[in-house]
Amino acid sequence: MLSNLEIILPVFLLIGLGYLSALRGLFSSDNCDVVMKFAQTFAIPALLFTAVAKLDLATVFQPELLLSYYTGAATVFILGIVIARVVFKRRPGEAVAIGFTSMFSNTVLLGLPIMERAFGTDALQPVYAIIAIHAPFCYITGITTMELARAGGQPLGKTLKRIAHEVLTNALTIGIILGFIVNLSGLQLPNFVWSPIQMLVTAALPAALFALGGILVRYKLADRFGETVVVLILRLFVHPAIAYTLSHVIFAMPIEFVRAAVLVAAMAPGVNVYIFANMYDRAKGTAANSVIIGTATAILSISFWLFVLGT
Repeated sequence: MLSNLEIILPVFLLIGLGYLSALRGLFSSDNCDVVMKFAQTFAIPALLFTAVAKLDLATVFQPELLLSYYTGAATVFILGIVIARVVFKRRPGEAVAIGFTSMFSNTVLLGLPIMERAFGTDALQPVYAIIAIHAPFCYITGITTMELARAGGQPLGKTLKRIAHEVLTNALTIGIILGFIVNLSGLQLPNFVWSPIQMLVTAALPAALFALGGILVRYKLADRFGETVVVLILRLFVHPAIAYTLSHVIFAMPIEFVRAAVLVAAMAPGVNVYIFANMYDRAKGTAANSVIIGTATAILSISFWLFVLGT
């Protein structure tokens, strides 16, 4: 367990440094917005572009891997909605926002650095396969369900337009699409193009982790702690348990695929869940709670899953 904490703690200490810097006014939360915008608009897309462009697609895009992860994601999405409706008596739109919070994992900012520290750079390839369709899957599922569930939902045409806008204007998605174009076309980019891209890649995760900490300062803990506990159980334990059962027990996949499916599923909710809740003005308190508390408690949950994978 101690060795697992040594893998995880540097990632969360960098988040904590950003949080304390913003909290003490050494580096404002607004400045962290700028750093995060740089990371999400340029550095992380460069990272994803590079990874996808150089992926062995036939090797890492295994149907069993994607089924293991996304069956779990869809399950916790549905469970989150049902529990919010039945147990907490939430309205349909609020329940969908809670389901989205249960489903959306922080695959990039937490998943990539923790996988790399735990198992090395080569272990990231199946992770990129999951990330490649993560945002499209979650946004298509969440937005479609929200528009169908809430009173006065938009017509189908407008719903599809919103989904396309959210997915196709996302810089991360653009980086992934460009990576696929280079990969599938066999295009050879010259070194003077790869060199600045690699410089951006080097800055991506440290900058994003620091900025994430600073941004978390502005989210205040609200009530609805019962809902938050349920969301985090679904996010940090139920989803990775489903991924583990399918990838390891049912499909008997190689260990590198099991690790990718389980650990990415075990990550805390990303800031995107609050953006989604804020976009519809539904369950914002639960979303904010889940990001803050989930990021803090993920230290223990990820340690648990590293222990399970190690044994």
